[in-house]
Amino acid sequence: MKYNFDEIIPRRGTNSYKWDSSDDADVLPMWVADMDFRTAPPVVEALKKRVEHGIFGYVRVPDAYYEAVAGWFARRHAWSIAKEWIIYTIGVVPALSAVIKALTIPGDKVMVQAPVYNCFFSSIRNNGCEMVANPLLYRNGTYQIDFTDLERKAADPQVKVLLLCNPHNPAGRVWTKQELTRIGEICIRNDVWIVADEIHCELVFPGHTYIPFASISEEFLMHSVTCISPSKAFNLAGLQIANIISADMDIRLKIDKAININEVCDVNPFGVEALIAAYNDGEEWLEELKHYLFANYNYLRAYFDEYLSKFPVMALEGTYLVWVDCSALKQSSEEIVKTLLEKEKLWVNGGSLYGDAGEGFIRINIACPRQRLMDGLERLRRTWK
Repeated sequence: MKYNFDEIIPRRGTNSYKWDSSDDADVLPMWVADMDFRTAPPVVEALKKRVEHGIFGYVRVPDAYYEAVAGWFARRHAWSIAKEWIIYTIGVVPALSAVIKALTIPGDKVMVQAPVYNCFFSSIRNNGCEMVANPLLYRNGTYQIDFTDLERKAADPQVKVLLLCNPHNPAGRVWTKQELTRIGEICIRNDVWIVADEIHCELVFPGHTYIPFASISEEFLMHSVTCISPSKAFNLAGLQIANIISADMDIRLKIDKAININEVCDVNPFGVEALIAAYNDGEEWLEELKHYLFANYNYLRAYFDEYLSKFPVMALEGTYLVWVDCSALKQSSEEIVKTLLEKEKLWVNGGSLYGDAGEGFIRINIACPRQRLMDGLERLRRTWK
């Protein structure tokens, strides 16, 4: 491989949320979703050039930014995005909150497919809305959508929005065109807007294809809003850059107003430069990253099969977040996380963070050098021996 993803890069002492949130230097963090790899070299070079200029005032987002976004999605995902559809902001979570504010009023209901990314819950709550769960069906080591339940709950006139996680965090599913189409048909029939969080869209593994929900049909495009960012694929979360894609002009104006009300309308110069470099020149690095992450996943699966076979590992179709069924321990997720941290100083996410449907599971971040992954797995094995 051209890029060395095996390199151990010290992160303690860099004010890393992932590594410096514990004062114990022996803690191995495999929790929050950022990677322990340097980003793509073209991104680093673009940022170096920007730093050398030495002046970091307010930024005007150039045409090159919109061209980079549109070019990337047209080239890689056959989705044509017009410049005027793009609203930039500081992150996907602020984007979700602004979109909910634009599409609902306090007291409305917003549906999620649990277990799901924990910030969905806070974005709903912070807008004065009520969360409605359409729990995923856990079958044969993976998850499926309960379409009967979705149809029933979408029929409630108070349900205004479905937050769609595509690819899904933490279940690891990459929804198929057939599944997305059925979701869209149900929601549109019941006048429910689809808000698609597609932040993990580039991290999809062999045998699976990411399909932008809005790309399926004109009807889907005009009845949905998509939130995207290069932050997961290129490890840029700290640069705070994301985009909201909305083809409906009236809805876009409402979102733009909400973005300004929430005061998340201004981005920083580093995020702009990083996005342009990543989308224009980062594909080679990204493809090697995906190869390495998939090899990490296969290593973990083999390790569990040999040493930890009582704990089913969900099939990972996308993301770098592995979802593990720990129900054999007959403990709560909180107890499992606490035990791992106290006994072996391994920090993972508890499944209950992602809703009641996640109870008894843990989420493991495998976006790290193989040596660190092996260390984490050994700590798991020693705890659960």
